[in-house]
Amino acid sequence: MARTFIAAAALLITTCVATAQPVAAPTARLPLTQNGGTWDSGHVQGIAVDVQGGYIYYSFTNLLAKYDFSGKLVGTVVGWTGHLGDLDFNPADGKVYGSLEYREHNAFYVAVIDVKRLDRVGIEASKSDIFQTVYLPEVAKDFLADLDGDGKTDGARDHRYGSSGIDGVAIGPAFGRVDGPRYLTAGYGVFGDTARDDNDHQVLIQYDVSDWAKYARPLNESDPHRSGPSAYRGKYFVRTGNTTWGVQNLSYDDSMQRWFMGVYQGKKNSFPNYLLFAVDARTQPKLGVLVGVPDPEGKGWEQGQLLALADDGLKDAATGVRGWHQKGNVGFQPVGNKLFYLSESSGSKGAQTSDLTLMRWTGDANKPFVAATSEEIR
Repeated sequence: MARTFIAAAALLITTCVATAQPVAAPTARLPLTQNGGTWDSGHVQGIAVDVQGGYIYYSFTNLLAKYDFSGKLVGTVVGWTGHLGDLDFNPADGKVYGSLEYREHNAFYVAVIDVKRLDRVGIEASKSDIFQTVYLPEVAKDFLADLDGDGKTDGARDHRYGSSGIDGVAIGPAFGRVDGPRYLTAGYGVFGDTARDDNDHQVLIQYDVSDWAKYARPLNESDPHRSGPSAYRGKYFVRTGNTTWGVQNLSYDDSMQRWFMGVYQGKKNSFPNYLLFAVDARTQPKLGVLVGVPDPEGKGWEQGQLLALADDGLKDAATGVRGWHQKGNVGFQPVGNKLFYLSESSGSKGAQTSDLTLMRWTGDANKPFVAATSEEIR
């Protein structure tokens, strides 16, 4: 696609947002494939796609890269040592949201990145207000939980729900709905400990970000701030069996009205250890028992808001867990019409890259995706 078309599309988007008019359909066509460049950083953690604007964003752990649909590098944000994980683009405010954690400081954030202003390579996160952070007290509270009662959080049995922080993030409706306001949902990271039984749920925490401007602060690694919402909209649990580091990529697909969770494979032999799980958006949360999670008051198992897995995909007869043996843990992003970008990472230290392929959902339990064709592109 010619660069002039990209520029025209970007100008149109800017004008529409400023005048609160409906945004026109994108001029640029979705690329069938794209390479996210080669970077001296960590491996690709997640991607975000601005379908209307015509941009793709890549998280390479300590670098954020912005490309247009033609494959041109538009800009990068650099300069942090924490772990930038999964990303999502919020059409409501034109910003990219990503998980950012400093486990050694017990500091867990959502990075809020004003990507409209990301127009050059090498922007330093700590020296620009493009990159803001919001602290998540509830995530820190679960991570710091002293479950063995020895006065410190250092044992294998500490960390409520096996929490290791957060990683997956997605913008979507309230659980149980397909309409109404959109919220930010973050998926917990979970330690892949096979010797404990309280870490077999994926934990999803949902926030209203419409007032987050009052919490957002610049990144300051020498003095991590604690400015963030004390309240959250809800905390939800999906029993999948333990997975290594929990929800790596979380996404909501409007066309299928479904939440997807891409994970690193678990190691417990009592579970099927699928790589991809889903929850239908209309599934109502139900208060139920969190099997394996001791009640803090010693009254059996803790209770929480449970979400049932979608009635789709492969089904494990022993546990009833459903899912797919489909990699979706280093970039998994729906773009409408049952089309998804799936990322494959490759490289070594100092030379990390990501290759995206536009895929179409098939509904086949054994092969849920096939490569999209040019006829299927918007």
